[in-house]
Amino acid sequence: MLNTSFNFLNTIKRKLFPFYNNKELKFVFNKIQEDFPKETVTARFVGGCVRKYLTNEKIDDIDIATILSSEEIKNKFRDTNFKVVETGIKHGTVTLLSKNFKLELTTLRKDTETDGRHAKVEYINDWQLDSERRDFTINAIYLDINGNIFDPQMGTIDLKNNVVKFIGDPQKRIEEDYLRIIRFIRFKIMYDNKVETTTNNAIKQNLNGIKKISKERILVELYKILDLKNFMNLNENIYLREIFTLIFPEFENLDRLKRLVKICDNSQITKELLLAILLIDEKNSHEYFIHKYNTSNNTKDYLDLVAKNLDLLKENKDFLSKDLEKNIYLNGKKLLIDLNICKYVIDKKYKTKDFSENLKRILKSKVHKFKIDGKYLMDIGMEQGALMGKVLKKIEEEWIKNNFKITKDQIKEIVKSNSN
Repeated sequence: MLNTSFNFLNTIKRKLFPFYNNKELKFVFNKIQEDFPKETVTARFVGGCVRKYLTNEKIDDIDIATILSSEEIKNKFRDTNFKVVETGIKHGTVTLLSKNFKLELTTLRKDTETDGRHAKVEYINDWQLDSERRDFTINAIYLDINGNIFDPQMGTIDLKNNVVKFIGDPQKRIEEDYLRIIRFIRFKIMYDNKVETTTNNAIKQNLNGIKKISKERILVELYKILDLKNFMNLNENIYLREIFTLIFPEFENLDRLKRLVKICDNSQITKELLLAILLIDEKNSHEYFIHKYNTSNNTKDYLDLVAKNLDLLKENKDFLSKDLEKNIYLNGKKLLIDLNICKYVIDKKYKTKDFSENLKRILKSKVHKFKIDGKYLMDIGMEQGALMGKVLKKIEEEWIKNNFKITKDQIKEIVKSNSN
């Protein structure tokens, strides 16, 4: 009830105080308009911020399309409170940073030559032409600083009806940039599940083109897909699931999502946990994924740690009972909660009742803190040196083994036996 009221109030607030009325954004648009007659439209919001404004969602990143070149933008904002960053100068994109905003400003353009990965562009001042080179109709809705909509591709109608479709010929749009296949999946999961036959055929005919795209770009899009609250409904559409598995064949365990939805929704699941749920299996699919996409060390370490502890969980029936506090100390409560979720989703014999009881036990368990340090050892007469780390480790192991208790005499004995 509280969440519903909070969301309702936020929706009302967004309607009464639209994002484009912000003083900083007004300043940016006024700055861009300088030296141009009033009737010349020099800048409009476009993309995600417009979609989210129209659907009353929270707006994060803001994209602005403009007739100004990158150099003109840099010159206009050089002596302002905005920091100018040349994030994509080759593609006509400049980022303006302030305490409150990150604004991506991109010059209107049309593609003159593409190879499915890179495009040669020509900068223009024609808003219609700029809209025609975009991917989906819902991404070609423009909004000016006064709240007026410019919708040359009728994207507002598609957005209202939750329809995601390519602008013009799907085959041509995909051939311009093969990453659009993965973006299409993302937007389809986000807005609707229906896949038209012509689009489905165009995607299948161009799947090989994805090989031209860097693994880094693909991984960024995959993470955006995993972050979607509707991702767990992927199995409900045979076409989307088929396309997803053709692109990401390592995700053989999508049926696990059916058990996952029984215990939580996507807002409670991090993308790392989702990767663990979908990839950790007897084939070590997670290791293949880590290697294939050269994931970050954090992601690699997390997946390896979950896989290792799931094996321990299988071998040790006391892992979540007698040894729970020890495992919480070694791994943290969050990892134990994640392990409990993974076990439930992967092991069909693991009952919902047992999952719930173990979750309660984890949440209620005490978190122990090892308070003995180098200063303590020096206070009882040990000399500082390389040996100290080894002694601390021995003391910690004994402390854990004795149910997180250790006497001063036991500590002295360990120091003495390891100092000779």
